[in-house]
Amino acid sequence: MNPIDVDAAIAALAPCRARLIVESVRLPLREPFRISDHLFEHVDTVVARLEEDGCVGRGEAAGVFYLGDRPEGMVRALEAAKPWIAQGVDHAALAERMPSGGARNALDCALWDLQACKARTPVWRLLGMTRPEPLLTAFTVGNGTPAAMADGARRYAQARAIKIKLGGDDADADRVRAVRSARPDVWLGVDANRGLAPETLDRLLPHLLAADVRLLEQPFAVGADAPLHGLRAGIPVAADESIQTMADLERLAPLYQVVNIKLDKCGGLTAGLRMAQRARELGLDVMVGNMIGTSLAMAPAYLLGQQCDVVDLDGPVFLRSDHEPGVSYRAGLIRCPDALWGGGCDSHERETP
Repeated sequence: MNPIDVDAAIAALAPCRARLIVESVRLPLREPFRISDHLFEHVDTVVARLEEDGCVGRGEAAGVFYLGDRPEGMVRALEAAKPWIAQGVDHAALAERMPSGGARNALDCALWDLQACKARTPVWRLLGMTRPEPLLTAFTVGNGTPAAMADGARRYAQARAIKIKLGGDDADADRVRAVRSARPDVWLGVDANRGLAPETLDRLLPHLLAADVRLLEQPFAVGADAPLHGLRAGIPVAADESIQTMADLERLAPLYQVVNIKLDKCGGLTAGLRMAQRARELGLDVMVGNMIGTSLAMAPAYLLGQQCDVVDLDGPVFLRSDHEPGVSYRAGLIRCPDALWGGGCDSHERETP
């Protein structure tokens, strides 16, 4: 992992005086997807499109549903930003004028894509990165009965890493055992999505250890992290919902061993790269995740993934349709073509979901 000087990279880029076009898109899922406290049948996203001097940049965001960061609010925020974007915007100004969340994520990623197009240079090179490599990614099994989750794990025949959604109930131990029995060959992580309490975690931990679970994600509710202080779980514990921004990271880093950075939470690739660097300085491992979206949302996260220990970028596999070209999944690895996003190509007049 080569270090990235984000500040130097953005300082070298001139502000863009661009026309912004905003679109809200509903993405139907192949089948319903359940986590501990929510059932998804579709995902609503917002696509920001920046145009300047014949160049185009795009960014997609789903927002953070459990914070009320939804597409209608993201669209309003982006529409309100059009006048000052037209006057000139760079990544530093964007961070000052918009809060973290989906709207800034869509705009920040679109801005990187536009800058790559203008420079005829891929984003990874603008950032001083080496050429991105394929990444081992986790594939997620939604919450359900133990038998159904075991079947879901088997369907991911190519997967080398699987993450399962817990329910926070008495069946969680059976779910873990069933999936591990179905797929004894994979790296296995579990995600509680805030569904556990200290006493349920105490009962569940021996079963996680017996199943060789390698990651426990967001066991407790946001604001209820204190019981993790001094916990010796024997498994790295990752913060997802509890750590949204850099301020959360500074405050809660002592309670966790891993932070799951999602561009929708922190407000874009620029913020995500900064958080990854700071997390390492604080002694944490770094994970990149997603809120479900098309390949357009995975592409900038794929660059962040080059700096991460754990990668969870399987969003497009849940959708009925995706972009072409899009990310590909082979032998458990995600690959992202330059032509999808950030490659410095001339335009993005391609098929959309």
